[in-house]
Amino acid sequence: MSGKLFIVATPIGNLEDLTPRARKTLAEVDLVAAEDTRHTGRLLSHIGVKAPLLALHDHNEAQAVSSVIAALESGKSIALVSDAGTPLVSDPGYRLVQAAHAHSIVVSPIPGPCAVTAALSVAGLPTDRFCFEGFLPAKQAARRQVLDTLCRESRTLVFYESVHRITAVLEDMCAAFGDGRLAFIGRELTKLHEQCVQGTLGSLAVKVRDAAIVRKGEFVIVVAGSDEIAESSLEVDRLLVALNEHLSAKDAARVAADATGLKRNDVYKRLMVIRG
Repeated sequence: MSGKLFIVATPIGNLEDLTPRARKTLAEVDLVAAEDTRHTGRLLSHIGVKAPLLALHDHNEAQAVSSVIAALESGKSIALVSDAGTPLVSDPGYRLVQAAHAHSIVVSPIPGPCAVTAALSVAGLPTDRFCFEGFLPAKQAARRQVLDTLCRESRTLVFYESVHRITAVLEDMCAAFGDGRLAFIGRELTKLHEQCVQGTLGSLAVKVRDAAIVRKGEFVIVVAGSDEIAESSLEVDRLLVALNEHLSAKDAARVAADATGLKRNDVYKRLMVIRG
């Protein structure tokens, strides 16, 4: 029988966040596939586990998958870990998991720490609908292009960013989303010098620039989704006022929605506010 592939979440900073089930799994598997064997070796040493390690990272995943699948098919159980957090969330492992399913190998999650959910839990922004964008492009032109496509996204947005680009990224976000868009920065989450700060994008950019938010470590940026009605309220209101003089509320909302690309229900609610 084939072995089982375990996807094991590891701490994003505080080693005490490793779950008992994750400890047990790492102690029992035949092999640990790790993004950085030295980093994972230190974690295993900390919890008193001695397990064979195999490197599986962005640069060798395509080549390493075949040997891992062969080991699984021979009956070995394997744990996949990244340097921190939940594997495959902006980390390697997609090709391996895809191949495991293709070979009818059981893939089992061992859930635990994840920077995305950690940041969302303390950001104070809507979490009923959100989208994770990972790391933005390093080059400014490409980064601004991506942000421009997201400026009307109504879901809460989550990004990862490095210390080297945090200032430039916040400036680009201000340009794309507006200085007044509510946002949150989580720096060094779960670590000794953790910072969790909510504010407008403009105020957060100033805090980073002035080092009130220290430019060290790893960042998660959470940005409120677009409220298109609020952000274009003046133009929409003018249009609705003009249409309201000649059309029924239903027809006025329909025409305004067609003209602006906004949702008809949202436009109708706005018209009801205008009508009083």
